Amino acid sequence: MNNTIRVVAIAALSSLVTTGIAATFLYIQSTQKPTKEELIAEFYAVESAVHVSPHGLRKSMDKGENKYVVVDLRSAQEYEKEHIVGAINIPAYSDPDTSAYNEVDRIVSEFKKLPQDKEIVVYCYSMACMTGRKVGQMLVEHGIYVEHLGIGWNEWRHYWNLWNHEHEWNKTNVEDYVVTGKEPGMPQKKESSLSPCDVDNTFGC
Repeated sequence: MNNTIRVVAIAALSSLVTTGIAATFLYIQSTQKPTKEELIAEFYAVESAVHVSPHGLRKSMDKGENKYVVVDLRSAQEYEKEHIVGAINIPAYSDPDTSAYNEVDRIVSEFKKLPQDKEIVVYCYSMACMTGRKVGQMLVEHGIYVEHLGIGWNEWRHYWNLWNHEHEWNKTNVEDYVVTGKEPGMPQKKESSLSPCDVDNTFGC
């Protein structure tokens, strides 16, 4: 009987030691400082997941694609004055000077109504604006994940040449990509963006 007890005790002790070693190893792994390479990899993974190129969005508009829902987070007054063509308004500001971050239920409810089969891209005032980030965090807490336009309204409207390719400066006009009023407007398909492959699907490329 004593031998049986001794065997059980040794087995239990062995199990505790093994568990302790495994837990220690996991703890060390979790507290190790990431390598420079790991940090770089994580940075690019996050950037690629979150940011949408404004140039890519403009080209998508030119091609008549409909894979994005673009959301303007500025106040309704600012949206109605002028906004990116095709963008809808879910304001995170009650007026140009007053944020509405406390209106969580309204904002979340409006985003929940958006199509689930499209990429949701938000923009606010500028690249440095924190509104998109704050709303993005708010939405994540409710299981909604949005992407961010790489620039804000100011860069889209007033610094067109900053982010478009130089050879496109004389071929594109910002006036074609903004609209006034309460309605989103519709981007115009540009014939210059077509390739022979796009024409009636006649040509195979």
